Amino acid sequence: MGGSRRGQVVGGPGGRSGGASRALLAARAAAVTGSCAVLAVSGVTWYGYHQLTTGVLTSSAIENSQKGAPPKLDNSVNILLIGLDSRKGNDGSDLPGWFVQDELHAGSSSDVGGYNTNSLILLHIPANQSAKVEAVSVPRDDYVMTYNGDGSEQGKHKIKEAYGLAKAAAMPGLEAKGLKGAALEQASREVGREATLTTVQKFLDVRIDHFAEVNLIGFYDIAKAIGPVTVCLNHATKDPAEEGQGSGADFTAGDNVLRTPAQALSFVRQRHNLTDTDGDGNGGDFARTHRQQAYITSAEVQLKKDGMFGDLGRLQGLLDVVKKDVVIDDQWNILDFAQQAPNLTGGKVVFNTLPISAMTPEVYIPNEGMQAVNYVSVPQVQRTVQALFGHDPAPAAGPSTPAAPAPAAHAVVDVVNGSGVTGAAAAEAKVLVTAGYTRGRVGDHAPSSRTRVLYGAGAGTAAAQIAGRLGAGAASTSAAVAAGHVEVVLGAGFTPPASGGASAGGTGAGSGTAGTPHLVFQGPAVEGGNGIPCVD
Repeated sequence: MGGSRRGQVVGGPGGRSGGASRALLAARAAAVTGSCAVLAVSGVTWYGYHQLTTGVLTSSAIENSQKGAPPKLDNSVNILLIGLDSRKGNDGSDLPGWFVQDELHAGSSSDVGGYNTNSLILLHIPANQSAKVEAVSVPRDDYVMTYNGDGSEQGKHKIKEAYGLAKAAAMPGLEAKGLKGAALEQASREVGREATLTTVQKFLDVRIDHFAEVNLIGFYDIAKAIGPVTVCLNHATKDPAEEGQGSGADFTAGDNVLRTPAQALSFVRQRHNLTDTDGDGNGGDFARTHRQQAYITSAEVQLKKDGMFGDLGRLQGLLDVVKKDVVIDDQWNILDFAQQAPNLTGGKVVFNTLPISAMTPEVYIPNEGMQAVNYVSVPQVQRTVQALFGHDPAPAAGPSTPAAPAPAAHAVVDVVNGSGVTGAAAAEAKVLVTAGYTRGRVGDHAPSSRTRVLYGAGAGTAAAQIAGRLGAGAASTSAAVAAGHVEVVLGAGFTPPASGGASAGGTGAGSGTAGTPHLVFQGPAVEGGNGIPCVD
């Protein structure tokens, strides 16, 4: 939990081309994330009343993407919530200028309409209605192999770009068939959806049963229909709005009431002037993700408090928003899914952010130039998701030998103990030496709230490996660490390794603990059911 409470190019992928575009992408991503997941947590009751079947836009993309998907292992349901980064409506028309300029503070809407999926949240709804719903956010800049809907490779890109790349590639062929206007827009978006579903399934190695996609203005409309929502911040923050950048956020520490849709937008889209609690040098992206998760949780609290889940008449406004702003797959069985309502509306949703290994601004992406991306360990991400969702990885056919871990990159490793656990540094140093790293200094450290990995010049590869072993999030460069050295600061929640075993250190709430070594996340969990969560 977050702490204590106190009173780019149209039709194609986008990059980080400057402050204005970064702020704009942040705005879009944050807005659509809230819309998607509020649909999941508050909208399920509407399904129970059989009111959502008429007038909703549906898609057949799920059928094509499932042809090469991992097998379904049990009766749980996996739903991908897609927040589409676009200034266009479902018919291809531009979103209203008043919204983009006055409420989003994002400048002119004349020429920009990229199709990045800046918000990807996978909901895992267990068959056991008493169990928690696990939700994982996929960082938008994860640098992975992206795929078309038929499983063919697009190449390595940021995961958010699979949709726009596929859509842009499909446009000439669709136009040659005579499609234009709204029909062309909808057909090309279907190709983009198939690419996104296929890419996420292959990246996480899980089957997606259903999906919901929401456009940019959807969050605004839903926030307007819900009304005031109380959120909680650990620190006061201010992010003045300027044309093309800045969210307009101006909040105090403790409780804040978001009384207007514009205030809700500024809360979930703020990227600048945020506290880097993860120590990864990227406080904006991940702190913003936790803001989005917190808004969703707080909105559910408000809806329950207002009694809206049991009042169909009061839900009618929200119902109309869903019909206007959301696309769902055409295989969604409404009657069956209504049985999952207690999981989603009972405060049992836990949000986590999937881990990255490192960040770099030095990757060349064809046709896009140098881009800042998130390096990820695909095996680590898949192990985390499998462990979280309660599935053991499927056994390989016939006898097999476990894959050997990557050899340790050369580095001298200093281990210091800020966990408060006697002997933790010496025990962890022994494990790292056994893994192939050179033993350095072992000693004490001031109390640390979490385990961190810092590194000096030339030790980035080793630091990323060690951070992955410890579940410590992304390693950070530090001028205070000698060249060729990695410094491991053991923090609260660290579990010393068993003799001869691998460490099971953690990064804080929701991260690896004894008995669950694969649960590694980027920062703390945001959990429903305990009131309004406080975040940075």
